[in-house]
Amino acid sequence: MTEDPVFHRPSYAEALAQQLLKPGPLDQGLRSGVFISGIRRIGKTTFIRQDFVPALIGHGALVLYVDLWTDRSRPPMALMQEAVRAAASELEQPASTLLQKLRRVKGVNFGAAGISLGVQLDGLGTPGGVTLAEVFVELVRKAQGDVVLVIDEVQQTMASQDGQDMLFALKAARDKVNTATDLPGQLLIVGTGSHKSLVTDMATRRSQAFAGAHTASFEPLGKDYVAWFLSRLVAAGLAVPSLQAAFSGFRDMGSRPEELTKAVRQFQDEVAAGRAADADTAFATICATLATAAAELDIQSIEDAGELAVLAFSRIAAGQGRGLYAADTLTSFGESLGREVSANDMTPAIDKLVAANLIIRKGHGSFDIADPFVKQVWLRHAQMRQTLIRASGSQGTEPTHGT
Repeated sequence: MTEDPVFHRPSYAEALAQQLLKPGPLDQGLRSGVFISGIRRIGKTTFIRQDFVPALIGHGALVLYVDLWTDRSRPPMALMQEAVRAAASELEQPASTLLQKLRRVKGVNFGAAGISLGVQLDGLGTPGGVTLAEVFVELVRKAQGDVVLVIDEVQQTMASQDGQDMLFALKAARDKVNTATDLPGQLLIVGTGSHKSLVTDMATRRSQAFAGAHTASFEPLGKDYVAWFLSRLVAAGLAVPSLQAAFSGFRDMGSRPEELTKAVRQFQDEVAAGRAADADTAFATICATLATAAAELDIQSIEDAGELAVLAFSRIAAGQGRGLYAADTLTSFGESLGREVSANDMTPAIDKLVAANLIIRKGHGSFDIADPFVKQVWLRHAQMRQTLIRASGSQGTEPTHGT
């Protein structure tokens, strides 16, 4: 039997599926929409496709999956319509994998000829043609249960009017399905994305289609993933550090599987060259170097945003994400820059940081760092700068100021 190359997270997937499909008293809000955000390259898409979607199907839901990064040159609505047509086509084929799964899980006989929707999909997206709301009503009716639409990299909808139109069309579909009294299920929408600020804005800003939807942070991979990864290396006869050292390094690199793989490759080189007498120390050094290198682009983006943006980011990173527009904060920033700083100056600086996915809005006038990994490296740099300044001061020399 071939070993599965994917690390599965069935417990996490099952918990999310249960909350969505069988909500408890405190989970009812999830039916308005769920938006899950997490930093780049931490395994979100793998989890969604390999664990979450199968868990939803296991509960009898019909799942439509759309990845808006599949082809970023195409409008989001076109990708959505393509996914709807593909699902409808599968339902019409009696031997399709999708229909077989629905039969097995739901125990329903859908007939020998498959399921035919009562709408003409050829006109989907054309003036006078069938609407997304009408299509989803039919999907819920014919599938005899909940339909879950999963939109990966949902923040792409914010980049164009087409994307915004798609979200409002989906909201209309959700409302039409979920307020109907004669349908056997609901339309549930899950969005995931790497741009934490934009994904959060989609559920918290009143002007957005899904204002009021539930937001959540994607749970990064944990120690069990690292143990699984190391066990595969040992089985392949490769050198490994201790589990604790590997897990510590993994977290230092932002819990990114790709970075862990890079670190292990470099570790093999160090072992082969006889430079890893203390395996854990050697691995920690490799991880620290990779972590800093991976964060440098984001740090450069912070510095490129300007001196005021740097001061704002530093304050937020230090845990002071509120009061950026307060008079004493503006006065402090002005003293650091040697000029007067007003609220009108602060707004574009904040907007640059948000647009670059460096900070997120947590609420009115409250901000946080989008990527804890970048925050960690930034604070480490700040600590090193302070150490150098103190050392320079003790020697009676003028310290060098930098961002």
